[in-house]
Amino acid sequence: MKKVNIKTFNVIGISVRTTNENGQSANDIGKLWNRFMTEGILDKIPNKVDNTIYSIYTDYEKDHTKPYTTILGCKVENLDIIPNGMIAKKIEGGNYTKFVTKGDLTKGAVYKEWENIWNSKLDRKYSADFEVYGEKAQNPQDAEVDIYVAIKG
Repeated sequence: MKKVNIKTFNVIGISVRTTNENGQSANDIGKLWNRFMTEGILDKIPNKVDNTIYSIYTDYEKDHTKPYTTILGCKVENLDIIPNGMIAKKIEGGNYTKFVTKGDLTKGAVYKEWENIWNSKLDRKYSADFEVYGEKAQNPQDAEVDIYVAIKG
């Protein structure tokens, strides 16, 4: 866990509105990942900076117990072209706490880290939080994923 400052960036991808109530987000986000992979969304995103996948949590109704939007996509140079069926989002920069989770993604390594975050005393902004699936996340059984949580101050 480390405090970092993130610069504003743009992302384009696909999204779902979900909630953590009754395990709904695990189901919805799992389906979103499946769609992202099976429909080749990565290759359809224009003006990508690279092939790193971002899983963004934003548009919180209140906090992590209420509905929010999840976007799966990539960082892009600009928002000039937004393909049909995709959305664009500007992620505001600022102070974030960075967590690094390692383990088997197919066995909930990232979700377990989020449970720790939800139970922590972080002074969260609930603006936009995100996970970064870069080179170290290529092997799902032995992955390393960075999680950034927006914080106040």
